[in-house]
Amino acid sequence: VHLVESGGGPVQAGGSLRLSCAASGRTFGNYAMGWFRQAPGKEREFVGRIRWSTGYTYYADSVKGRFTISRDNAKNTVYLQMNSLKPEDTAVYYCAVGVQTIGIMRGLGEYDYWGQGTQVTVSS
Repeated sequence: VHLVESGGGPVQAGGSLRLSCAASGRTFGNYAMGWFRQAPGKEREFVGRIRWSTGYTYYADSVKGRFTISRDNAKNTVYLQMNSLKPEDTAVYYCAVGVQTIGIMRGLGEYDYWGQGTQVTVSS
């Protein structure tokens, strides 16, 4: 499985960005596609995830209502729409694939494949 994130960059507080994660290498059934982020000096944290087949989503409380995950199965691409961005959203954002087909899937160890990350910088 190969994952490539794109769409990161600088943005002002209150602005929006949409990240993309293009996946290749296998069919994904009801795998979980997760988004994580890692700020400087901090541990990588869960942002949210979507199930490939059902489209069911789950979000961390810190982004709920501001971030939305969607997918385009025809393009094998998952998106992270980020609105009302805050300086504390500044981080490297990673997408990941978890092959378990059940569970909330918010733990790093539950994911099997990772992208290289894309930097998001929110200025105040």
